[in-house]
Order: sequence, then C-alpha cells, then structure tokens
Amino acid sequence: MPEPTDPSLPDFSSLQRGRFTYLPVVPGRLEFAVEVRRRILSERPDVVALELPETLEGAYLEAIRRLPQISVIFYNDTTLGARPGQSVYAEDADDDRSIYVPVEPADPFVEAIRSAGEVGAKVVFADLDSTERPHVPDTYPDPYALRTISHKQYVEAYRLYPASRTPAIEAFAQAVAWKLQGADPGARVMVVVSLNMLDPVLDAMEVPQQEPARRRREQLHLVNPHPDCLGEITSEYPYLQERYERFRAMLTETSMEGDDEIDRRRVQVKLFREAEQTFELNTGEKVHAWQRRLLAKYSRNLAVMNRDLTASLFDLTVAARSIVDENYAWEVWETASRYGPQQTASDIPTVNISGDEIWLNTRRIRLRRRLPSTKRRMGRLGLKPRKKERFPGEWASELNGANICSYPPEDMVIENFGRYLKKKGKSVLSEERTTVEPFTASLLDGIDLRETIRNWHDGKIFVRNIQKVHGEVGSVIVIFDEDRDGRYNYLTTWLGEHQNESDMAFYSTAPFDHLIGPGIGRAEYGGFLMSLPARRMYDVWADPDYDFAESKAERLLLAGLDYSIQRYVVYVAAKPPRSVFRNIAARYGRTIVYVPIGQLSPVTMKKIRVVHVLDGYDKRAIAKDVIW
Repeated sequence: MPEPTDPSLPDFSSLQRGRFTYLPVVPGRLEFAVEVRRRILSERPDVVALELPETLEGAYLEAIRRLPQISVIFYNDTTLGARPGQSVYAEDADDDRSIYVPVEPADPFVEAIRSAGEVGAKVVFADLDSTERPHVPDTYPDPYALRTISHKQYVEAYRLYPASRTPAIEAFAQAVAWKLQGADPGARVMVVVSLNMLDPVLDAMEVPQQEPARRRREQLHLVNPHPDCLGEITSEYPYLQERYERFRAMLTETSMEGDDEIDRRRVQVKLFREAEQTFELNTGEKVHAWQRRLLAKYSRNLAVMNRDLTASLFDLTVAARSIVDENYAWEVWETASRYGPQQTASDIPTVNISGDEIWLNTRRIRLRRRLPSTKRRMGRLGLKPRKKERFPGEWASELNGANICSYPPEDMVIENFGRYLKKKGKSVLSEERTTVEPFTASLLDGIDLRETIRNWHDGKIFVRNIQKVHGEVGSVIVIFDEDRDGRYNYLTTWLGEHQNESDMAFYSTAPFDHLIGPGIGRAEYGGFLMSLPARRMYDVWADPDYDFAESKAERLLLAGLDYSIQRYVVYVAAKPPRSVFRNIAARYGRTIVYVPIGQLSPVTMKKIRVVHVLDGYDKRAIAKDVIW
C-alpha cells in the first residue's frame, strides 16, 4: 500500500509557485485555448504573462482588435524568431528570412490576451526577443486527450520524458525569467508558456537573472490573409475555428455549454456531411452509408499513423479522395477552409499567402475534378474555372419558363448508353436460352470450357448451344431510385428533335433549384424511359392509362410497354418489377428483360445520372462554358 502523502512536504508537481501560476499549453491547439479561457475567467489573475516577443506587442494587440478576422504579422529578419507552433520561411539563399505569425482565435496565447482583457488583467509579453528563438521539437501528445483526462494529467505525462536542453534554450528561459521576476511584486501572475519550455523557465526562476541585451524590430507589417488561403496557413482548420469563435462566447469558468460544438470528432462528421451536400449539388452524386463508414475508419487509421487521436485536415482530404473521389475531396477541403468572418475588403492590405511561406515541411495533395488534355487545352493545367454569379439571383433572372431543352452533347451520351443497353438486353436473353450438352457429332456454338473442366474426370467435352433470339429491343427504362421518399419531384416528357433521338420521359430533382449558369440547371435522374421512333410520346405523367401504377418507376415501365414497337423492353433497376407486370407485358405482346443495375459500370452510371435542363434554345450557345 502506498505511503500517505505528508501535507507538510511541498508538492513538486504543482505549478503554483508563490504568486506565480504556470499554465503550460501546446501552441496553436484549440483544446488548450479552451483551458486558458476557463482558467483565466476562473482565477482572475492581476497579470497574464505570455511567452510572446515583446517586439511584436503592438502588432499583436492590433491583430487582437481585428478578431474574429484572422491577421498575419510579417517582418524580415536574419534570425529565427517564431515561437513553437509558428515557423519561418527562407526567401532566398543568403539566410535572409521572412517570418509570418498568424494570429488566430483558437491559439491559446491569443485567447490569453482576449480573456485577460475581459477580466481586467494586465498583459505582459515575457519574451524579450533578445536571442535566436530555440526550436524545441514539438513532440506533444494529441491535445484531443484533454477531452478524457485533466490538464494536470496531460502536463505530468509530458514532463516524465523531458527534452534535452541546449545553451539556446537556457538563454531563452533566463530572459523570460528576468521579465517575470520584474513583474509587480504584489500581483498574482498567471504565466502562459509553451509546454516544452515549462521546466527550463521554472529552473531559471529559482535564481536571480541579469537583464539580457534587447533588440528592436523595424518594418513590422500586419496583413489580412485572403479567405481562400486560410486552409493552408492556420494551425487549426478554419471550419473548426469558426465554431470555436461561437463557442467561446458561451464558455465561463463553470459552464461548458455547447462543448460538443468543438469536439473534433463530431466536427469532422459535420464537415463531411456539409461537404456531401455541396458534392451532391455540384455532381448529382451521393455519398453512401458504406462510404461514410470507410471514411471514418480510414481517417482514423491515418491519424494513428501520425500518432494522433484525430485526423488533420490533410488526412481528412486524403480519406475523402481515396474513399469517394477527387470531387468530394475538393468539397471537403473547401468546406473546411471556409471561415465566415474573414473578408477580402479590409483596412489593411489583403494578401494571398501559401502554406509554404508559413510552415516548414508542408505536405501537398493535388486535386483535379477533371484531367485536362494538353492537346485540347494549351493553357495552364489545373481545374476548369467555375462560373460564378456577379450578384445573388443573376442566373435566376434569366429564367422565363417559355420552353426547355436538353444539351445536345449530353443527348449523344445517353443515346449511346441506350444502344448499349439494347445490346446488353439481347445478350441477357441469349444467355438465358443457351444450353450446355455433351459433345456428340457437332461442336455447335463452341466448346464450353467451364463445364468441360468441371467434368474432366469423365473424359467428356461439353459444347454450347446458343438459340437465336428473334426480335429487337424497343423501349429502355433505367431506374436509379424508385423514389419512395418523394425526393424526385420534377416530372417531364420531351420529344426527340430528329429521327435518331429518342422520346424521353423522366423524373428527377428540380433542375432550376441548382443553377450552374444563366438559365441552366443541373439535376439528378431518379429514372428515365427512352423510346424510338421519335415524336410519338404524349405526357406520360398526365396519361390516365397509367394511373394504377404504384410508383414513378412502374409508370415508366407501363409507358415503355405501351410505346415499344419491338418485342422486348429492357428494364434496368436494383430489383425486378412485380410479377403482375409479366402478365401486363404478355397482353401487350411484349417481354420484359430485367438487367440488375449492379451489373453496369458505377463510373458510367454516375456520369449518366446527371442531367442538365436549359431554359430555352438560346442557352445552348453558352452551355459549354458551364457544363463540365
């Protein structure tokens, strides 16, 4: 049994040293920003001392005043001046470096300044910036652990394996200690310091320190980063930081109301779901339940490989690309990089900064929604630029409702697909009528290798007898979704424009609810019917002859049987039609050929399922610029 603790002995694990309370943090991480705010609101110190360079104090305070808009402090130097969690970028080979320091809401040092202002505490920048800033390796455990263990347990676990110290670390700690020793002797001081500098600073505080040499910095610049670059330059991705900005207003010393709002794992689920919505609008495709399960498992595995509990934005994007496709990965990145408070118009210069200029050892991922052809397009390789409205409602103003039409290149694709399904239907019929029998006097339609090998021990050869299929395929019906939930509420019938173009009836999502250009809408098929010859089909959806159908899919099948002039009708769906339709088809003198949709290429089906509806023939001239 362990010995009881003697209350007369000092608690060396305590971070309370006289009037100084030390609060170690992992720079740039949201969980520690939450802890800093809670502790400052709870303890209400007289002074909050920060491990930040005093030479940047004016720029920092100006950037704090701009929050929730994110700012970047920029200056030139020949020494490494960024604290852990920030980094530097060498602009040229003569060792002249440019230093970029993002000031973002979820950084614990930034939160310390903001919360200190709320409780009326004095803020002291304790880093004299007198020496080159030592870069201690940041091998921190994942701060998400603070969701299940206390801040004290996290710090104690880290201090069990201290990093080695260098003369630069000792000199830096002594400079910080000198500043702290000169603080108001009657004030209660909370010291917010990087966790990897905690023990060097504690040791330096045990002895009086001499004032180190000071430096001055000139030409400090405060810039407004462009909203498009925030995903690359911030420590925490902007989508999470925006949620933190809303959450901090509810956080008090005793209340953690809305804590789930910033739970990383819950936020990742919401991020994927929001990206799904834009992905579905832009492509007409869905992310299925099995893909969501794999996204969760794969992103977790990527995090484990990096010795983290939760995945980074880079890992989430890689998982989205690997499990779904690059279009979805693009939407995940765009959604995660979105930060509502950031504006392009500002009272300070707005610049577009790359991640390489902020961070060392960045990782890259290339996303393309389509592969460009250098023969067709000799310009800059990359994504096809998407048209945008100059003002909300611009494209909707182009709608007049006089008539609608299709996009001819898309018509050619779907007509070719219809011809393929007709051949597929005949091959299915042929397979159904094929028999296998032992070879006697004729090879018939060739040797059946599978059956021959299966009966090799008997020494027999088996041949195939393929019976000819008489008749052709007329109508083709493709059902992607039977629409039991009423999602596909756009019902229309349009006629072929020439003899080689089928009449078509379909149900889909409302195309003009998602405009991609002036008077051009994108929709997703629920199902469609194609029938030749052209210009014979009445409005299928208003025809009373089909009113006994129980679903949109059954109405299309009835119309397909009615309008087909050939013996066979191909029906592609996830499940075959009800048995009563066999009898109905027989009355029409037709035969239904069922083709499971799972036998068709998923890539082709994704391409076929998207339909564009143009509000007038004049829109065909501009459709090529917005349909991709």
